Amino acid sequence: MTILCVRFQQPPRDTAAPSPEGVLPGLLALLEEFTPVVEALPPDGALADLRGAERYFGRDAVQLASVIRVRALARYGVDCAIGAGPGPLLARLALRTAVPGATRAVPADPDGIAEFLAGQPVGVLPGVGTATARTLCAYGLDSLGAVAAAPLSTLQRLIGAKAGRELHERANGVDRGRVVPNAVSRSLVAERLFALDELDPDRHRRALLSAAGELGGRLRSLERICGGLTLTVRYADRSATTRTRTLREPTAHSAALTREAYRMYEALGLQRARVRAVLLRAEGLTSAERAAHQLTFDPVEEKVRRIEEVADRARARFGAKAVMPGSLAA
Repeated sequence: MTILCVRFQQPPRDTAAPSPEGVLPGLLALLEEFTPVVEALPPDGALADLRGAERYFGRDAVQLASVIRVRALARYGVDCAIGAGPGPLLARLALRTAVPGATRAVPADPDGIAEFLAGQPVGVLPGVGTATARTLCAYGLDSLGAVAAAPLSTLQRLIGAKAGRELHERANGVDRGRVVPNAVSRSLVAERLFALDELDPDRHRRALLSAAGELGGRLRSLERICGGLTLTVRYADRSATTRTRTLREPTAHSAALTREAYRMYEALGLQRARVRAVLLRAEGLTSAERAAHQLTFDPVEEKVRRIEEVADRARARFGAKAVMPGSLAA
């Protein structure tokens, strides 16, 4: 067992504690204290290859997982559910049945892997969607054990040559995946927690304005643009609503991000919702050098962009609060 799949859990009701999305960079850095081979799985997870760490620390992956859990709790107040396996796919499947405070491990021997997979529903495998699962179940192939025992030719007739071969291999525990380090984050997160569960829509919008402004500033400082925006609203009962939109034009401008965040918020149609936190995530990050800007004859838009550049220079010199929207200054 050399691969860990970690899901950082939402903390218990404590408005002072950030959600896993908000502290994901710090949690990834924690994993990198054990291995440089860490792949982020936004919004709240990661894969870690511990082959070198096991030899270096003289502990197996399950023991290292316990240390990781303790440090995540001590530093961030965030618990972990962890799956461990000989490959990324098996670690992900182990995570499905893992609970916070314990590590679900898949045995490394072939018999142990076969026993673990036998009772799993076929739909748990990546690439097996609703339609494929329905086709397989119609022929009695509703579990990975049944799929593993089926002839390869039968699977290829049902779902195609390539898909059938991949499904047959995965059902038999053949895991060809690897952990791909992605030190350059593909997303940026800005989270706003309310001191008390908030009912006022105006305060919700102010939080979105602040979060969008932070994202825009961070994107511009990194010389990046984002192609999509995700809004997550967390409620008093610990449930959440998430909406994602692709931007018409990749951007790093705070005004454009704010407008899109407002649109997503209004589309939720919240009425007297007790909101605990709002979170914005900029996704699909690419270099600003590759940005294509639609020309406009609107002088107001150009003025806003020039003001934004001046405000960025002021913040860089005098601090983040040197320039801010008037509604946030109260």
